[in-house]
Parts: sequence; C-alpha cells; structure tokens
Amino acid sequence: MSVRSIIRFPDPLLKTTCAPVTIFDDGLHSLAIDLVDTMRAAPGVGITAAHIGVLRRVTVIELSREDGIRTYINPEITWFSEETMRHMEGSVSMPGITDEVVRPRAIRFRYQDIDGEAHEAAAEDFLAICIQHEVDQLDGLFWLQRLSKLKRDRLVKKWEKANA
Repeated sequence: MSVRSIIRFPDPLLKTTCAPVTIFDDGLHSLAIDLVDTMRAAPGVGITAAHIGVLRRVTVIELSREDGIRTYINPEITWFSEETMRHMEGSVSMPGITDEVVRPRAIRFRYQDIDGEAHEAAAEDFLAICIQHEVDQLDGLFWLQRLSKLKRDRLVKKWEKANA
C-alpha cells in the first residue's frame, strides 16, 4: 500500500513498550501491508509497527522472498534454549550500524495471525534471532541494549558522527 517513514534512533518511541492488538480489522491488514512495503524499501528482514511510530504489537519478517512474509501479532516468547549463537544485528531505525549479538539459538513462541487466530510455533537459528530481535523492540528494548556498554557507546558515537 505505502512506504511509511521510519523513526530513527534515539527517538524515545523506540524505548516504549507496545500495546497488544485487540482489534483485527482492515486497518490492521493495511498496517501489515505498509510494514512489508516499508521493510523492503529500508531494506530489512524484519520490522515492527514501533519502527514507524505505531505502538502496537505487530511485526513482519521476510527472510527471503522464497520463504514469504511472516506476520506476527502479539508475539510472546515462551521458551529459550540454553544453546546460544552469535549473529550480526542492526535496525532499520539505525541504518549502517551493526554488531554481533549473542542470543538463544532456539525459541518457542505464541502469536496471533492477522485474523486473530492463536498459534504456537518453534524457531531456530536465523528465524529465532529475528523473532527475538523484533519482540525485544515491541517490548521497548532497542537491540543496542543487548551489547556491552563499551560497544554500545562506540556505536552510538559512530551513528551520531554519521548523522551530524
């Protein structure tokens, strides 16, 4: 439908917990389509409604065009594996800035689909990383918070210098 403006770090909205979706209507469908268009234009593999200033628990992920779009409404992680993995992460709200984050390799989670139907699922490797990253954002936890203070400060300085 349309590409929306992405809010940029350090906008305080990125630290705000998103409210659960309770109404599953055409507006929610339109929001999900806008998120896909915005994510692809960014470009990115995942985006939340918070990234465009809509504080609702909605995220879309597209690891590849072949895998298709995954839309998660009100996602909640219910289990994390003890085994972890390292992966380079970044954000559409902070383009050009990435660093390695350590997260659980596998998760179980529940969510609703775009029509409000409840689901439970498991994910591992890259998909698990992406879901954790986006759920963090829905909880008001920007990915930089997963880094040491030293790394975080270095990346914030780099971001500020690039956007001065």
